[in-house]
Amino acid sequence: MPKEKFTKIKFPRIEKEIIEEYLKIKDVVSIVSDVLDSLGIDTVVPASYLSPIIPGKKIAGTAVTLRNIPEKKSPYKGYVDNDFIRMATRDIYYISEPGDIIVSDFGGNLDVSNMGGQSCTVAKSCGLVGAVVYGSVRDVPTIKEQDYPVWSSGRTPKTGKFRIEAVEINGPVTVHDIVVRPGDLILADDSGICAVPPEKVEEVLAKIKHIDESEEEMRKLIENGASIEDIRPLYRKRYKE
Repeated sequence: MPKEKFTKIKFPRIEKEIIEEYLKIKDVVSIVSDVLDSLGIDTVVPASYLSPIIPGKKIAGTAVTLRNIPEKKSPYKGYVDNDFIRMATRDIYYISEPGDIIVSDFGGNLDVSNMGGQSCTVAKSCGLVGAVVYGSVRDVPTIKEQDYPVWSSGRTPKTGKFRIEAVEINGPVTVHDIVVRPGDLILADDSGICAVPPEKVEEVLAKIKHIDESEEEMRKLIENGASIEDIRPLYRKRYKE
């Protein structure tokens, strides 16, 4: 990749201890979504638009980003001319840090693969913990076999070679209708994905811990047959504190 396409290489990562605290929360994306609503931040994408390749996975990590555009030539012409493959997932893997999550933006294109089995193999070997792809992926059986967490807009057998050109690494990207920046905390589970701005990570963590404790208390009250009068104060408290 030409150096001018790298917007950032080094930037602060979310601390490992903070990541681990987020991962302790069972319905983390849903609860974080509630907190982001209360802060006026809209950076959540439902699983209806970005679904997990392997259900039951939950990931948290610092975003590294990749923005792609379609190639001008047809794939056939690219093959005939022996063009350089302008996809850059491996470039970004090798400048990333263990614990990162790649966020790839190809405008939600469902026809062409942004990454496949071998790409995920490289990512996993470099210590990345998962991928969020605003577009499609391929080699789904291999991704599942590797047990590598990926959320994507779609699935396709069509290669991105000679169809995709990477135009920016570690700049802002669009994922469905939200903007993700390198350094954001990415969270993903079966409900969807969300991005927490780094300056809000500790504030959001404190709030979701409080909500998680309140929900556990409400759950026990409900299971023990408590009345709505007993439960209502906890529900209201959940959103006020």
